[in-house]
Amino acid sequence: MFRWISALLVLCASYSSWAAIDIQPDSLYPQVEFDTSLGKIVVELDRTRAPITVDNFLTYVVKGEYNNTIFHRVISDFVVQGGGLNPQLEELPAGKPIVNESGNGLSNSMGTIAMARDNEPHSATRQFYFNVADNTKLDPSKRRWGYAVFGEVIEGKQVLEAMAVVETTTNAKLNWPDVPVTPIILKTAKLLPKK
Repeated sequence: MFRWISALLVLCASYSSWAAIDIQPDSLYPQVEFDTSLGKIVVELDRTRAPITVDNFLTYVVKGEYNNTIFHRVISDFVVQGGGLNPQLEELPAGKPIVNESGNGLSNSMGTIAMARDNEPHSATRQFYFNVADNTKLDPSKRRWGYAVFGEVIEGKQVLEAMAVVETTTNAKLNWPDVPVTPIILKTAKLLPKK
């Protein structure tokens, strides 16, 4: 009897922690607000085209995993990338990689948000990027996987444009190029209430 009650309590605790993470599963176009050191950006995600990617991204958002992170890669006329490092330039823990949804019909056009990944096509975890140009070369083709777009900026495009032109350098600690000289902080990322 005691074991049965213990098992039931564990099950209830697991359900409670799962239920506490509300990623608005019934919303087809959830919106997320990024409050950055350069201003606010709002993105509308497309769950109809990229359900796995949107659910993965929103799980990080709702858990607060993107709060107090930096945009660590900025290439003018290409991308602004973030989501994976804290202001101390330390890589943050990531969940399991997700299936690449780049064949969903959404293009890496100016103002869209997409998942960053390694060379392996199904390696995206937590890092994302904004396209600051029409980057159709990042879309899939008959011979290769692309990078999965899962939403677009609907407010704050001027903030994104300001991010794209900050001064960058090769960072000695990371040994990476294109790191902003003055860090661009993502103070908070929050899921907005359903409309």
